[in-house]
Amino acid sequence: MIKLLICLLSIISLPVMAQQTDTTFLQQLMQSKPELFAKVLNHPNKNEVQLMYTQINRDQNNKPSFKTFSYNFNPKRYFYPASTVKLAAVIFALEKANSLKNKGISAYSTMLTDSSYQTHTKVLKDQSAANGKPSIAHYIKKILLTSDNDAYNRLFEFIGRAEINDKLKKYGMEDSRILNRLAIGDGGEAAKHTNPIDFYEGEQLIYHQDAQYDEKEYPLELTNLIVGKGYIDGDEKLVNEPYSFANKNVFTIADQQLLMRKLMMPEAFAKKDRFNLTQEDYQLIYTYMSKLPTESKEPKYDENEFWPTYAKMIYYGREKNAVLDNDIRIFNKYGDSYGFIIDNAYFIDFKNKVEFFLTAVVQSNEDGIYNDSKYEYETVCYPFMKNIGQEIYKHELNRTKKHLADLSTYKMDY
Repeated sequence: MIKLLICLLSIISLPVMAQQTDTTFLQQLMQSKPELFAKVLNHPNKNEVQLMYTQINRDQNNKPSFKTFSYNFNPKRYFYPASTVKLAAVIFALEKANSLKNKGISAYSTMLTDSSYQTHTKVLKDQSAANGKPSIAHYIKKILLTSDNDAYNRLFEFIGRAEINDKLKKYGMEDSRILNRLAIGDGGEAAKHTNPIDFYEGEQLIYHQDAQYDEKEYPLELTNLIVGKGYIDGDEKLVNEPYSFANKNVFTIADQQLLMRKLMMPEAFAKKDRFNLTQEDYQLIYTYMSKLPTESKEPKYDENEFWPTYAKMIYYGREKNAVLDNDIRIFNKYGDSYGFIIDNAYFIDFKNKVEFFLTAVVQSNEDGIYNDSKYEYETVCYPFMKNIGQEIYKHELNRTKKHLADLSTYKMDY
């Protein structure tokens, strides 16, 4: 009788679990603003739109709980995640550094990358650092401020491909995989080899990491991998065949947002499910994830190349002349490639005690040619990101909350 009761309760609980994510609110919100969203709503799959918005409700002790809304979410429908994978590398690199503290390593130790495979390149200095030396911490700054590709590649090599994917699974990101370096044509056998690395304290070698090889494959059952009608190959020639995204990085919006929630609100998760980060690690990530490139002194950026809202797709749409609201900070990691614009963000308005998570992807590639750098970012993608961010923000401004959030944890010194 008890077994029967347990079975019945399990069956009853299935639809309850399925209802945890509301799939209608975002569609209704966008439908109410046809002047902003009609074009994309009429072609959600053409524009590869997927959205995940999560409300945060605080209790009397400021502990957060979540209510999630999605639009067109499908973890099996592929989109290219581009630079959004870099946030996972930031976290896992700090975790690995923490595991090696007994060797004398910190995030600020000098990190020299050697080579041992035909496609490897070395890094022995970093002129953007005050001391001219590369380190995990400085790579993290460059990733979070302007999405530096080489900085990500060096963290990928330090962590190792196998460990990256083990960590994704460990932390519940079951529908994702990270296989490749970025922007160097990495793939196949080359991606399985990562460089030897040496860490120094002053002139003294304190730790040597051998080159690593990851023999594993990471198969995922995906649709939408073969796309378009042509692509530009490595010789800059047009190939009149569909483009294949097979064997590339995968990072679903649900997994991206789970990573962001665990990063920004570890107290909402059981201790075993939290990242192994120190308070100093959180401070480093929070500061540079929310900092604007123009606020950074080390590294220093040219404002003409990296303007204030360069990395803030959601809400600002990457507009060069956007009027900044000093009460708003966006902790995020964006990606842009192959016509895809993706942003994974935790949004705060300190003045009005507003906070929410929003993860979004949209694509525009009208000519169907991939890798030709001809995408409608300015006319389709950036406006969509700006509009969805601003409409969610307006909704949050008017949403009644039982307890207002104490957001002092996220007040950084810029």
